Amino acid sequence: MEVKDKIIVALDVDSLDKAKPLVESLAPHVGCFKVGLELLTAVGAPQVVEFVHSLGGQVFLDGKFKDIPNTVAGASKAVAKMGVKMFNIHCLGGSAMMKAAKHAVEEVCGNEKCPVILGVTLLTSLDHKDLVEMGIYDELNIADPEEKKQIEQDRIERFAVRHLAWLAQECGLDGVIASPKEIEAIRNYCQPELLVVTPGVRPLWAAAGDQKRIMTPAEAIKAGATALVIGRPITKPPVEIGTPVDAAKKIAEEIASVL
Repeated sequence: MEVKDKIIVALDVDSLDKAKPLVESLAPHVGCFKVGLELLTAVGAPQVVEFVHSLGGQVFLDGKFKDIPNTVAGASKAVAKMGVKMFNIHCLGGSAMMKAAKHAVEEVCGNEKCPVILGVTLLTSLDHKDLVEMGIYDELNIADPEEKKQIEQDRIERFAVRHLAWLAQECGLDGVIASPKEIEAIRNYCQPELLVVTPGVRPLWAAAGDQKRIMTPAEAIKAGATALVIGRPITKPPVEIGTPVDAAKKIAEEIASVL
């Protein structure tokens, strides 16, 4: 895998007109483009995929499917027919749903190369407080802040890694999407061939935004990430960094420095 293939650019825009200059300029410098719910809903998945392909880019369709197994199987077949590089489904949809998606894609592709299926473990915008609010864990009554922080991290790893990432692997998914903070645990707990695609990555020169569990690109790659999903630091870089292409090249240099 080339260094550029480790960079996935998030196209968080609402029109093809806004996406066009980004895809045209960045396609030679990155592995693919993550197309999320905003653009998929505003334009339509087939049109977006065809558009990105026409400009020389590859697509990570970030639809985060989660529904009954039959519905997700049908959606997975449709995505596979579009020729995307990868797409994702929620691990929280359960084992039957994940297996149905895998089987559906294999039916469509036959002996041809199938798109990579990634399981979403825990959204990087969530932290331990959110898990408590959702009733997954009880609030901790621990006075020592360092001890409390460690137990909270252990709980997140147990839920996202030992349960969800392991289940995705057992269901035949190609990889998972996980916070940088869980990469090491996944590498220790799951099979080495499991892909780990990591959002929540911010260079030191970029703002954290709404991500709560973050790392720099170099830290994430050193921890064992397969590829990094990066949005605003590339698509809207600080003025002192330059253009999106300048930002992508700077991140590629950072990644190369630890390979």
